[in-house]
Amino acid sequence: MDVKALLEKYAQGERKFHGINLKGIDLKGRDLSQIDLYRANLNGSDFSDATLVKANFWEASLARVSLKGSNLAGIQGGSANLSYADLSNADLSRAKLINANLQGADFTRANLIQAELNGANLQGAIFYKTILRGISLEKFNLSNLNFIAADLVGVYLGEANLKYAYLQGANLERACLSDANLMLANFDGANLRKANLNGANIYGASFKGADLTGAIMPDGEVYKPTSTDLDFGQPVTILGTEISMTRKVIRTDKAPAPVGPYNQAILASGQMLFVAGQIAIDPRLGDVVYTDDVTKQTEQVMKNLEAILTEAGATFADVVKTSVFLADMKDFAAMNAVYAQYFPEDTAPARACVQAARLPKDVLVEIECIAVISNT
Repeated sequence: MDVKALLEKYAQGERKFHGINLKGIDLKGRDLSQIDLYRANLNGSDFSDATLVKANFWEASLARVSLKGSNLAGIQGGSANLSYADLSNADLSRAKLINANLQGADFTRANLIQAELNGANLQGAIFYKTILRGISLEKFNLSNLNFIAADLVGVYLGEANLKYAYLQGANLERACLSDANLMLANFDGANLRKANLNGANIYGASFKGADLTGAIMPDGEVYKPTSTDLDFGQPVTILGTEISMTRKVIRTDKAPAPVGPYNQAILASGQMLFVAGQIAIDPRLGDVVYTDDVTKQTEQVMKNLEAILTEAGATFADVVKTSVFLADMKDFAAMNAVYAQYFPEDTAPARACVQAARLPKDVLVEIECIAVISNT
């Protein structure tokens, strides 16, 4: 069956297309709500921006398909093969993906509210800025996964393996991490208010700038600031280390104005500066520049970062951590050539570099950083 025949039958009211071979077809933007593609071969097909509400993909093969921006609310995807699928910006709310193969799938900015993932394979999946509220990841192997800036409010992660996981800036308020393996995980800047870490293994984990107010710590004690009125100017104790908590918003018209609920940078504790991800927007033009040139875009990104650092009284020499997001990892060498001009190899900050299926305004590169400013 070809695409034309399928669309004609669908228009006539037929919904059942069990076991058909539609490998590599183009169905971008089509409305195929409630279509039944049980055990269909859809490998490599393009369903970008399609409407597939309550569709049945049970045991279907969807390896490397493009479903970016598609509406997949309430789909049946049990035991489906979605390995390396592009699900960025897709709506997967209430989707049933029990025992599905989601290895290497890209869920960047996707909505998975109340999705069912029991038994799913998430190895190598990307959850950058993904909304995951109302789901359970109990006992899941989530090691090395990218949950940067993800919304994990109230998510159950009991006994999960999050070793080496990237959770910078993630929202884990009221999440349950009891008895989880958090070894060497990065929670820098994360919201862990009222989270449950009882019995968790936090050996080597990083919590720089994380908010642990009211969290249950691994020893069962509730974390509380030493000041009952939560005065950020007073010292608090976090994991046995006393730090002075202050917070200052950094703004400059020499870098692009934020678009959304974030600031260009936050100066925390009087020493730590968290700079929001910068893209190749020229603040004089207010628009993206060099749309097809990753080298030029990286140069503009570094200029924007430099402007924000300067406004906060810092330089690139004060940067201790960067996160680089590329639309295509093939651009790494070109990006790195520019990046290296700002960070000498012997003093370069720690860095994470990941590929995201889609970046804001379809830019090629986005970079964020953390700097520590000396009080002297």
